[in-house]
Order: sequence, then C-alpha cells, then structure tokens
Amino acid sequence: MTDQTIEHEIQAKGLTAPRITPSDIEANIVNEHYFTAADGMIGAYGTAQMNNPLSLLTFCVLVLRNGFTVTGESACASPENFDILIGRKIARDNAINKVWPLMGYELKCRLAGGTA
Repeated sequence: MTDQTIEHEIQAKGLTAPRITPSDIEANIVNEHYFTAADGMIGAYGTAQMNNPLSLLTFCVLVLRNGFTVTGESACASPENFDILIGRKIARDNAINKVWPLMGYELKCRLAGGTA
C-alpha cells in the first residue's frame, strides 16, 4: 500500500486529528542527491574499476528543512537488472521511510507541549 493510498483512506474515513501527511514529508525535503558507491569511490580515490559491484549500490541523501540529512539505499543483485532510475526511486522511498518517524516524533512533541 502506498503512502498516497493510505492518505486517501484516512481522508475517506474523515480522520482529522493532527498527523503527518505525504505532502508534509515532501514539503520538508529541500534537496536530494543521488550517487552510487562507485561514484563515491571515484570521488574518494579518483578511479573505479569497470564492472565494479559498487556501481549496483545506489544512495539517496535527502536534506530536510532543518539541515538534517537522511539516507536511503538500493542494491541490485544482478547487473543485468540495474536501472539507474529504479535504483534511485527505491533508494528515495527507503529514505522517505526514515523521515516519517522523525516528523512523527516532532509532531508528538508539539502536541505534548514540548519545544520541538
């Protein structure tokens, strides 16, 4: 079930208490970066071997409004199946999954009268 599908179900049930929505998550992202582990190797050492398994590991770094960063990863087992766009989408989805509890915690602090 996707975040948007769940959001539609919540709206259909008329649930209106404060909550984090997919739109809130997206609005909290100010920048995103993608690279493979092979790209990182090139950046660190100036070179990478051809057909390097590190080229199958994709990272997504999301920068949130407050400057906090969250990462997501995607690894492909078969080089023949590697698709850069699919790898980026999976890595981004995995990073987004890490943002939900952070924003949920922030909301709970506000609801409890905390300073978050």
